[in-house]
Amino acid sequence: MDSGIAAKRAKLENGSGKTGKRPQIYVHDYVDKEGSTTLIFSLPEKVGALADALKVFEKNHVNLHHIESRPSSEAKDSYEFFVACDNLRGGLEEAIDTLRDHTTSLQVLSRNPKEQGDEGRQQSGAFAVPWFPRKIRDLDRFANQILSYGSELDADHPGFKDPVYRARRKEFADIAFNYKHGEAIPRVEYSKEEIKTWGTIFKELSKLYTTHACREFNHVFPLLIDNCGFREDNIPQLQDISDFLKDCTGFQLRPVAGLLSSRDFLAGLAFRVFHSTQYIRHSSRPMYTPEPDVCHEVLGHVPLFADPAFAQFSQEIGLASLGAPDEYIEKLATLYWFTVEFGLCRQNGELKAFGAGLLSSFGELQYCLSDKPEVRPFEPSKTSVQTYPITSYQPVYFVAESFVDAKEKVRAFADTIPRPFSVRYNAYTQSVEVLNSKAQVITLAKSIRGDLTLLEDVLKKIE
Repeated sequence: MDSGIAAKRAKLENGSGKTGKRPQIYVHDYVDKEGSTTLIFSLPEKVGALADALKVFEKNHVNLHHIESRPSSEAKDSYEFFVACDNLRGGLEEAIDTLRDHTTSLQVLSRNPKEQGDEGRQQSGAFAVPWFPRKIRDLDRFANQILSYGSELDADHPGFKDPVYRARRKEFADIAFNYKHGEAIPRVEYSKEEIKTWGTIFKELSKLYTTHACREFNHVFPLLIDNCGFREDNIPQLQDISDFLKDCTGFQLRPVAGLLSSRDFLAGLAFRVFHSTQYIRHSSRPMYTPEPDVCHEVLGHVPLFADPAFAQFSQEIGLASLGAPDEYIEKLATLYWFTVEFGLCRQNGELKAFGAGLLSSFGELQYCLSDKPEVRPFEPSKTSVQTYPITSYQPVYFVAESFVDAKEKVRAFADTIPRPFSVRYNAYTQSVEVLNSKAQVITLAKSIRGDLTLLEDVLKKIE
């Protein structure tokens, strides 16, 4: 899945140097169709406290889509409530104003603040934050809120006039559309024609990897051959790859039926989840695809998600996106474009490719390391506002000194995003912790202290 973010791109992978439409990526902004605004508020522990709060919604004719409660992590003898409200009917704004007078804290989260009136903006000390998933299973909420269904093809798509191919694409889209977190990704029996298309691409790209790809990619690729069935005569299954990645870095794959918004796609990365297609491009043009297919995902993206430093770097972009204003989502999407999709790095004094858009494109992989494009150092403040073409190879590429260095730079960039909180991923619970209180900071400090104690113990034993 890509982040070319809000743009269409296609790949000309035959090495001819000609331009072509660039493949569609999975990320694009959209208007919230759920009509749901989420409130998080705290109430003192007393009989009837929640009933009184619910009466506020009833009085203002606000329907509730979902409600959860838990003991507050900020204050003793207090409970925190997570409520998803209908923002299309009733007086939600009036309900929020009333709740502020009866709650100890209140935060407004909205899927699309610009479309939802005053309740989606900063008001009376409560900072409006776009809704974002807190638990990995929350990805189910938006995984199918897509821009286009997998079987919908543009008129210039190679498979547009092929009814058999279109029916096949719908099969793949239906698999993704019905998938829920925790389930095994359905296995696909690929046809001889599909395997032949894959084999053509696999054979040509494999010739370039040893000389053009970064060392981390070349370290993992043989492991995928041994463990996941990466072969010229076999298209790997997403579940096998997902199991392998989870053992390596905790990353996992999730099938997707079409284009996600930039915000939703990046949110998946925060949980180390990569939304991936399962279909393959049309056989009439094996070196061209007008949208990311299984070749792009599996050959371009997958290998580096098995590298710990790259996995952490990718997750940092995802974590930075949670609750970020729209203008910063666009900047983070651009950072993703110039790194995870089209990034270069310097190793042993030579430029190497690590972006999936390069590693899955026979033509651009050669072009990016030639003397034709301009090369600049990766600096998030500048990279995030760089414009880029969507109908030709990139005229500008950005070079990261290392994945660790890029991660630290993205983390520093995230500090500039105006959010009234920080976030931390809890790998044990696969959830995101929102840090915005002294009590949470103290808890975090205790956790860090425990890790430091372990580090000291290890150093003593090594000595």
